[in-house]
Amino acid sequence: MENNKETPSVYSNFDRLPINGQWRHGKGAKVLRNLNPYDGGTLVEIPHANRDDMDEAYRGAAQSQQGWSALMPGERAAVMRRAAQIMEERREEIVSWIIRESGGTRIKANLEWHAVHGVLLEAATLPYLVEGRILPADIPSKESRMYRKPVGVVGVISPWNWPFQLTARSAAPALAVGNAVVVKPASDTPVTGGLLFAKILEEAELPPGVLSVIVGAGSEIGDAFVTHPIPRVISFTGSTPVGRNIAKLAAESPMLKRLELELGGNSPFVVLDDADLERAVEAAVFGKFLHQGQTCMSINRIIVDKQLHDDFVQRFAERVRQLKAGDPDAPDTLIGPIINESQLKGLQQRIRHAVSAGAKQVIGGEAIGSVLPPHVFDHVTNQMVLAQTESFGPIVPILRAGNEAEALTIANDTDLGLAAAVFTQDVERGLRFAQRLEAGMVHINDQPVNDLPYNPFGGEKNSGIGRFNGVWGVAAFTTDQWVSIQHMPRHYPFDARKIP
Repeated sequence: MENNKETPSVYSNFDRLPINGQWRHGKGAKVLRNLNPYDGGTLVEIPHANRDDMDEAYRGAAQSQQGWSALMPGERAAVMRRAAQIMEERREEIVSWIIRESGGTRIKANLEWHAVHGVLLEAATLPYLVEGRILPADIPSKESRMYRKPVGVVGVISPWNWPFQLTARSAAPALAVGNAVVVKPASDTPVTGGLLFAKILEEAELPPGVLSVIVGAGSEIGDAFVTHPIPRVISFTGSTPVGRNIAKLAAESPMLKRLELELGGNSPFVVLDDADLERAVEAAVFGKFLHQGQTCMSINRIIVDKQLHDDFVQRFAERVRQLKAGDPDAPDTLIGPIINESQLKGLQQRIRHAVSAGAKQVIGGEAIGSVLPPHVFDHVTNQMVLAQTESFGPIVPILRAGNEAEALTIANDTDLGLAAAVFTQDVERGLRFAQRLEAGMVHINDQPVNDLPYNPFGGEKNSGIGRFNGVWGVAAFTTDQWVSIQHMPRHYPFDARKIP
């Protein structure tokens, strides 16, 4: 049977911003040159938005939200399903943008496409999870009800590493449950972090003004984006220092904000003495070097029991040496470019510091352009900077643990607690170990880079506040209102009519 469906025309005009229902140029004085991190070519030049643009976006969102939230749940769900269908029709266009703008390899770009597609399908179910309750009351003839309502307007600040996914993970659920959303994507990824998502939702017939995207310098609009009186929830994914500042701004703003913060990670990957070494090595290679290690959940420390340590290092190094680095668009490339020059220089400084601190470099090499080859270090202690701070690049330390107890101590000896993993052939042992790990997400016999739509995603300690996905996403972007009805006259402790 012949398929007569026309291929959709490619999205264009990414130099314009969707602000309050209109695609137009920002009014700021500066222009953002959006660069391909692999070859340095200019993808698009985008005039910055200023504070007036941001104010218009928020005020338009507040107006549009009322009509959007009044729609039937099925109508909002249908928009999300259409968006998922549009993603299927535009798969290569989307994947190509992820590769060119974020430097993700083709493998990573397809994984990100799948993640966002799953988020939209999940979002199509969320309007039906906005439920109220009838509550017990100890007052005669009183009926107590709890109504769950959208918060109104949500501000989303997304990072550059998985920009399409980390915008959609907040924006799609927030929209589905009846909110309007204003997105501020990272300056390195304005298209995949916001504008592309807005094009898809517009094509899916999301009403005008319900979603706006503001592209501008954080120094000009960053603080104001958080402190503006209209958004009730700010969702931020990024570093812990920036998250702390956002929390401070949210507390000091004229209108207090609720926060959903997914911050830095220092993920331990623990290999106990009874682990299947081959499975552990394969998982560690993927969990560390997917997207060049530029993932909050990436393995940041490999902790191996002394009985397996030497064999693990040898096998791991053999696998890592086989990883192809280079052009992210090539189907067999596994290590692509670092996102920008500043990030690359920081990683190179980190390598020099590790060597000077006494770590043994097992694998390394010089950067070719923006592509930094994998670096593996042994003889690392948990007190070294390499182990205590997040690399966010293709650099990994291997630490030796004397036994299970020491492995647990090392794993928890950090102020971060996003994700973790443990390998053992005794699942019950792994479960006991996992429950003692101070992390929001722990995976037994797998690596830590996991994010599934209906599972709670978030961290402990300085890795964040709140949880994303499923019912946790509904809770994040709704608020509960108690309404009581007094059906019969109530008897009070005193009768006001008889007071002289």
